[in-house]
Amino acid sequence: MTTSDLTSTHPSVPDAALEAYLDATHEQRLESYKEFLRIPSISALSEHAADCRAAATWLADALAGAGAEHVEVSESTGHPVVYADWLHAEGAPTVVVYGHYDVQPVDPLDLWTSPPFEPVIVGDRMLGRGAADDKGQVHLHVVALEGLLKTRGSLPVNVKYVFEGDEEFESAHLDTWLEANRGRLAADVAVISDTGFFDGNLPAITVSLRGICYIQIDVEGTALDLHSGQFGGAVENPANALAQIIAALKGPDGRIRVPGFYDDVVPLGDAERAALAELPFDEEAYRESLGLPALAGEVGFTTLERRGTRPTLDVNGIWGGFQGEGSKTIIPAHAHAKVSCRLVADQDPDRIFERLEAYIAEVAPPGVRTTVRKLGTGRPSLMPIDHPATQAAARALAATFGRDPVFIREGGSIPVGASFESRLGLPVVLLGFTPPDDNAHAPNESMLLANYEGGIRAIARMWSELAAIATAKSPGSDGTR
Repeated sequence: MTTSDLTSTHPSVPDAALEAYLDATHEQRLESYKEFLRIPSISALSEHAADCRAAATWLADALAGAGAEHVEVSESTGHPVVYADWLHAEGAPTVVVYGHYDVQPVDPLDLWTSPPFEPVIVGDRMLGRGAADDKGQVHLHVVALEGLLKTRGSLPVNVKYVFEGDEEFESAHLDTWLEANRGRLAADVAVISDTGFFDGNLPAITVSLRGICYIQIDVEGTALDLHSGQFGGAVENPANALAQIIAALKGPDGRIRVPGFYDDVVPLGDAERAALAELPFDEEAYRESLGLPALAGEVGFTTLERRGTRPTLDVNGIWGGFQGEGSKTIIPAHAHAKVSCRLVADQDPDRIFERLEAYIAEVAPPGVRTTVRKLGTGRPSLMPIDHPATQAAARALAATFGRDPVFIREGGSIPVGASFESRLGLPVVLLGFTPPDDNAHAPNESMLLANYEGGIRAIARMWSELAAIATAKSPGSDGTR
């Protein structure tokens, strides 16, 4: 399926009035989208704390302007959480909608074709940091709310909006906020719009997310750098020691060597492996698109299995010693690495950290001091395909984009998905709209405007589909009790 297949005519829309309203407000909506993107709400960088609050305030104002009620910029132990709701659909289901207004850092800046916080439309895309992940998806929810209230005067379901500002910084503060607000977050289902479509821009519903355990390894030797001629051969080099530790973590077969690492992994069944194999995925085209001579990973699994259903361990950054121009003959005083493990059901990130810490202590050379710090964790989550809300989302996507969605497993992590399940007891539907080539977290992030526009219509239809399920099951209807 090509981009052109995602036609702006939208083969099936909730109603003509909504479509007419969206057509009439097209330019206004794109300008609002750009305003949101101009705010550099980078949660990981402390110098952007004021920008994160500005983005929260902008979003709260947009929700209020769209017709939401009880709008609040709610304080948390991190950046503010934006809460709003609309709760007048008596007898209808209640949905918690989640997204995040914070964005990733923009480096390397020199690879951007335009300034990251000066959004522009290039061809059929909105280009700018956050255009896809996740401001674009948050914005389309606001537009869907406004469009339905302007044209119908009401929503088919009750909706509670929770938009956080720390997702790109491990969502470390959201669980505390969820616990403190458990009472007002009572609902029937959570919808997370922070995922995307499958290769070829095929409409997709993500049914599993990997968790994460993020660590930093610090290796320290002497208090100061040493002359490598005078001390080389007499002391342990922290950079060499770190390389030895990193090399011990994974074998040439792609298997992680940490004892017990795989103990809790739930293996794929034959039917699940068959379903993944049936997805329209061209492995050679995928390799070529990355510009790599070969793909790599755990032996015995396909690329799609490795990418979404198997745990991983990757070095995300490594530094220490002299890195300037020319040469400087030293033994560095210290060396460091950041390492992340993507986890699958039923792996516990805290248990994985304990095993990593113990194994690194075992393989570290004795001539240095090695410490391991936990920088962040998130639990994996797995959602049933046959849940009525998942099927409602599938019908909404099919009606809007003109083809049935595929069900995929995503290799990334959205910690709040597991939190909604474990803390609030809510089933979760991962209904996202970003194209697979959106460059999220990289220079030149973009959102296909056809996906954005289709997302607005799909959300409106999703609410109608959920309301129809409730009506069919209500006493006195023609459906079952």
